[in-house]
Amino acid sequence: MRRYFLALLLTVLLWCNLANAQPLKTVVEKALAFSEQQSLLMARKYEHEAGVLPRSFEAWKNTISDSRWWCSGFFPGSLWYLYAHSKNPQLLQYARLYTDRVEREKYTTDNHDVGFMLYCSFGNGLRLTGQESYKEVLLTGAQSLATRYDPKVGLIRSWDHNKTVWQYPVIIDNIMNLELLLWASKQSGSEKLKKIALSHADKTMEHHFRPDFSSYHLVSYDRRTGLPHKKQTHQGYADDSAWSRGQAWGLYGYTYLYRETKEKRYLDQANHIASFLINHPKMPENFIPYWDYNAPQEANTPRDASAACIMASALTELSDFVNADTRKKYMEVVEKQIRTLASDEYTAKLGENGNFILMHSTGAFPFKSEVDAPLTYADYYYLEALSRLKKKIVTPSSANDVGYIQPKSH
Repeated sequence: MRRYFLALLLTVLLWCNLANAQPLKTVVEKALAFSEQQSLLMARKYEHEAGVLPRSFEAWKNTISDSRWWCSGFFPGSLWYLYAHSKNPQLLQYARLYTDRVEREKYTTDNHDVGFMLYCSFGNGLRLTGQESYKEVLLTGAQSLATRYDPKVGLIRSWDHNKTVWQYPVIIDNIMNLELLLWASKQSGSEKLKKIALSHADKTMEHHFRPDFSSYHLVSYDRRTGLPHKKQTHQGYADDSAWSRGQAWGLYGYTYLYRETKEKRYLDQANHIASFLINHPKMPENFIPYWDYNAPQEANTPRDASAACIMASALTELSDFVNADTRKKYMEVVEKQIRTLASDEYTAKLGENGNFILMHSTGAFPFKSEVDAPLTYADYYYLEALSRLKKKIVTPSSANDVGYIQPKSH
């Protein structure tokens, strides 16, 4: 009898929470409005410090970088997403200012992060303004990125260091940089760039993923045979574990690959990864994952909000390409993630958290770097998820509705 009353009480509390919940549309609008205020504080903080870009906030101190750091394009990209939402001219001014600080990376050939650096900053700027000079930066950057492709291996090399251990290292993060190549291929008519992108995507799908559709973080290839000689992690818990942000990179990558190519194999891959994540026995109820799905889950095990943001953005787009039942399942996950991220548990107070929007991300746990800290890319993918979600929300038809999702037409 006691169990019955406890169950009844929990049910009543759940219904009360649902009834009192703000409509999802309101949650999204408030999150974007707060993010604009917080990001303007950040922009003003470094406005007169030439070349400076925000990175994180650790031990009560901001950490910064110049354009060389792989995260340099994310804060400019965040400003572009916020400008698209409010059309605040101050945001436009700052978006241009911070985007210009990344331009020199169009000539970068010594790492694979050119896509992150340029497509998030100049790519969003071009989309929103049509500024012709931005197009030149992106096309030049795509050619720079393509220099890292070895046709014998069929992949873009991620890193050049640690050569005594890795012959030709490729990390799952690299799947994100192919979008720049696909865009440049369409803009320039270069089939070569498209072939490079699809070769990388296909070989990654073949060798990076396990039978359950989890992925290794790093695969190093033998330069003579083009086959893997080492599979391991660099930022995860163990070589055979599922590092949470890495899984989110894969989900996001194969989602946009399907959008850009309409090749069914990429849609299938994205859906398989989504299923692995959503149904993972160690996925928390609010879908904000621990930093690694295989890490021991204790009271102080860090979460990774950045992985949740990437996942939310990817699932919001992936829901456009699936049937109604799957769409509903994906968007229920997204709604839980966004409501959690937009709550006081994960969203900072105005002027706090180093002026970053979100708290509780994990950069590189094994190196004790940026653990339980804000990250510039967590904010970026959070704003992207909010922006995508905003376009899909239908105004609730009654006061009892808590938000419904409408698929985009194609």
